Amino acid sequence: MDKVFISQLHVDTIIGVYDFEKETKQSLYFDIEMLCDIKLAAKTDDIALALDYAKVSERVIAHTTAKPVELLETLVEQLAAIILTEFATTQVTIRVSKPAAVAQARTVGVEITRLKAR
Repeated sequence: MDKVFISQLHVDTIIGVYDFEKETKQSLYFDIEMLCDIKLAAKTDDIALALDYAKVSERVIAHTTAKPVELLETLVEQLAAIILTEFATTQVTIRVSKPAAVAQARTVGVEITRLKAR
C-alpha cells in the first residue's frame, strides 16, 4: 500500500475541558497518514483518481472548527471516521498536537490508527 500524508496541518479552534479553554482559540497541529493505492492516479496523472490531500485538509479544518469538543480523543475519532468514509483510504493514522496544553511541555497530543470497516 502507498501512503499519502499531511504534516503539521495547523488549525486554530476552541477545544478543551476547562472554562478558560472554551473562551479562546488554541492551535492544533495534525499529522495524517492515509493508506491507498496511487498507481492509477500516477499512471493517468488525474487528480480525480488520487487521494486529494488538499480536500482532506479542507475537510479536517472545516470539521475541527465547526463544533467545539472537549477532548482531543473525541476529535481524532470523529476525523478518522470522516476520512475513512469520505475518502479512498483503507487506513488512517491521525496525530494531533496541542502545544499550549501543558506549559512545561513542547506539545502534548493523541495518536490513533483506524481501519475502514469491511
